Amino acid sequence: MTDAGWDDGTEYHEAVRRAERVTRFGRAAITGTVGALGCALLALLAVAVLCAVAFIWVVMALNR
Repeated sequence: MTDAGWDDGTEYHEAVRRAERVTRFGRAAITGTVGALGCALLALLAVAVLCAVAFIWVVMALNR
């Protein structure tokens, strides 16, 4: 006769594997988002520097 209440822990281990998989996916999503925001920030900084250089060039050209 088998014991119907006996639990070998397979459900627990499967839940742990699913949680680890979701955690890896979440970390990858966060890393991708932070990377994209970092690239956008660098692009914005480059545009700001180019605008500043262009503004200085125009001011210097007008003062000649």
